Amino acid sequence: MKTKTILLLAIIFAINLNAQTPERRWGLGFNVGAEQYNGEYGNGFYKFKPFYGFVGISAARNITEHLDIELNGSLGEIGYFDNSNSFRFSLLQININAKYNFFKYDDVKFRPFVFGGIGYLHFSDKRSDRKFNNMQLPDLGFGVTYKVSPTISVVFKETFIFSDYDNVDYQVEGRKDMYLQHTIGVVFNIGIAKDTDGDGITDRNDNCPEVVGIEAFNGCPDTDGDGIIDSEDKCPKVKGLKEFNGCPDTDGDGIADTEDKCPKVKGLKEFNGCPDTDGDGIVDSEDNCPKIKGLKEFNGCPDTDGDGIIDSEDNCPNTKGLEKLQGCPDKDNDGVADKDDICPDVAGLIKNKGCPEVKKEEKKILEKALHGVKFQSGKDVITNSSFPILDNVVSLLEKNPSYKLKIEGHTDSQGDDNMNLELSKKRAKAVKQYIVNKGIKENRLSSEGYGETKPVADNNTSKGRSENRRVELTIEF
Repeated sequence: MKTKTILLLAIIFAINLNAQTPERRWGLGFNVGAEQYNGEYGNGFYKFKPFYGFVGISAARNITEHLDIELNGSLGEIGYFDNSNSFRFSLLQININAKYNFFKYDDVKFRPFVFGGIGYLHFSDKRSDRKFNNMQLPDLGFGVTYKVSPTISVVFKETFIFSDYDNVDYQVEGRKDMYLQHTIGVVFNIGIAKDTDGDGITDRNDNCPEVVGIEAFNGCPDTDGDGIIDSEDKCPKVKGLKEFNGCPDTDGDGIADTEDKCPKVKGLKEFNGCPDTDGDGIVDSEDNCPKIKGLKEFNGCPDTDGDGIIDSEDNCPNTKGLEKLQGCPDKDNDGVADKDDICPDVAGLIKNKGCPEVKKEEKKILEKALHGVKFQSGKDVITNSSFPILDNVVSLLEKNPSYKLKIEGHTDSQGDDNMNLELSKKRAKAVKQYIVNKGIKENRLSSEGYGETKPVADNNTSKGRSENRRVELTIEF
């Protein structure tokens, strides 16, 4: 019962201690346990009745991830008891050991170890004044360290002690006395963990111990905060994207700013990130018409009608034309652009706006018809005397198939205005019908009446009224 109580107290004591971090190489330990004897009287190993206990302390220095040097000291009792033999001594023990840990501190919770070393033993007889000293030659053992948390470890170990002297049991014959220690304790590290760059990550765990960093990258920096460690970030001072090794793509066109000639404007890979807004294969910076699809030979501007003249210089951009007429067509090749040609289908004169010149004799025929064509009074019936005059007009049209004829009827101001207007229309139409009846196609003729609205003389005189009653014939093209 006494043994169980001591072991329980030792565990409670260990768990309530606060250890330092593993980066602190100096370790301080507190332990308790039991001492056992094996000699001429018999083998007391792993027999705990009666119980011989001890308390102890240790100090250790970490040399490498696996190797420690440890100084131990303990004070307790050693003894033996059977039906015929017994002894009991106070025991002071000091030893120094080299300890090998099979795993690194951070890798596992359980770290088995072995150790060995030399030491000093001082015995004081509990039943007399007898005292003597021995050397531990050597002490050997094994154990396991359990990491309760990053700041505390509990240690269990077995130590086999070989003495250079054989007199504890008053027997000097046979084999020399040996001792066994069963130990449970706690070890915590003391000292100041080194953090050169002051980033809160100790140098031992800091992959960049001289540069302030973050825990996510084991103490290495991510200056721009883009989640990419500076050592792998091609643009460590500018927040960027993983696919571009930490460099930004400001315009989101899939081209890193470092390779983008237009980093603030979304563009195309073939133009190193610059745009071609109209999609004509010419980068906007070299395109004189960046919003209209055009041709390379015109620096990106269009030639809609394909006549080789740029639209901005083409007066007829939607119709294929001639350079001498600024891109406009001339169907009749008379040197007058169709848009300015009153007679675009008939070659004419520039002074006549593209229409041909009517000959003097032809004009006379028309002038004769002006007052030569007569009608029955108040009617639209052409008089017989007018037929030869109109027949000459028919001959003129037959000889000149490009000619068209405009027929206009007029009256004087005598009588009702509306009746005069209607009469003028009928007379013009009658002339038209006469000419059609003579074989001229109707689509070459047009007729209209204007009544008394377009006088050419004074309606207050007989002569003036006579001149106002007329049929005007005009050649058109």
